[in-house]
Amino acid sequence: MKLKSTLLLAALTSTALHAEVNISGFASINGGKVLSGTGVPQFGLEPTFLADYPIVSAYKEDFSFSPESLIGLQVSGDLGDGLSVTGQIVARGANDYDAEFEWAYVSYDINDNWTIQAGKKRLPLFYYSDFYDVGYAYVWMRAPADNYTWQIFNYEGINVLYNGSIGDWGISANVYTGREDDGENKLLSDFFFQTPTREIWEDILGGVVQLSYDWLELRFTHMQYTNKRFRNGEASMWDGKDSRDGKFYGLAANADFGNFFILSEFNRLDLGGNLDTYMISAGYRINDFTPYVMVSNFEGEGQDAEKHDTQAVGVRWDFHPSAAFKVQYDKVNDDSVSLAVAGDSKALTLGIDVVF
Repeated sequence: MKLKSTLLLAALTSTALHAEVNISGFASINGGKVLSGTGVPQFGLEPTFLADYPIVSAYKEDFSFSPESLIGLQVSGDLGDGLSVTGQIVARGANDYDAEFEWAYVSYDINDNWTIQAGKKRLPLFYYSDFYDVGYAYVWMRAPADNYTWQIFNYEGINVLYNGSIGDWGISANVYTGREDDGENKLLSDFFFQTPTREIWEDILGGVVQLSYDWLELRFTHMQYTNKRFRNGEASMWDGKDSRDGKFYGLAANADFGNFFILSEFNRLDLGGNLDTYMISAGYRINDFTPYVMVSNFEGEGQDAEKHDTQAVGVRWDFHPSAAFKVQYDKVNDDSVSLAVAGDSKALTLGIDVVF
């Protein structure tokens, strides 16, 4: 990743005199604690609220700002004639604020409707994937962890974007392909297996279609890939094979009636057995305040499968044109048997999201 960072910085620097360079940013200063919880005694895990699975943002009984606080910068250089280069650097409290390039890609506008991109980007599995780190962009403290739970969230590859309309419907689409090789996957290495784990998703092929009309927005997504995994250098085996194929399906449906809104997302990952997740949320805008409720659920197939759900209530206060204060209470029920994740918990978190 250091080489990619150096090349991107060199490209942006070398074009600074010949292109328009834009810098924007976002930050979240969040804190919280577990009010009560069971933990997972058989694994030696104390009471824990796992707020973000991929980067292991875990709150404990002591108040902390580290799990979810972050700051990000996005740098883009417009080279003219439809060509641009973009990089995004994020420093996370969960990673000791070590800054890393998470996005680095080149875009070319073929015409007013079609764009082709290549490089490292966010894997667009979910509705909030493209702006997942920008807390200001959504109403809750975070996108629900039960839904946004997979190990891989970026990929390297190529994608084609379309933006247009059909009658009164706005339409956008994205077709993408690529792979991701995470040498030491944080979720698997630090939390689930607690041993160095390399996670590979290859032969990724996916598509997204999003439709919008007045108060209604619909998003459909599908992706397929091949999964390989190495624990302590040894290949994981599934039914005698060192790889397995996965298929992901997703539907998001949002309705906004002005003050009142409903948000929902339903996903399925087929890995030989189905893993189903959903999220349903509703809120009401009262001037600068937006109280909301949310429920989410993760359920695998089988009696011993991973199963957990979350109920949340909170409020967002837009006290500034570029900043919002949020406070949220979460109650997690972990009904997993042999695959308990973090146990039951009740947690309180609060924070400020800003864009600049």
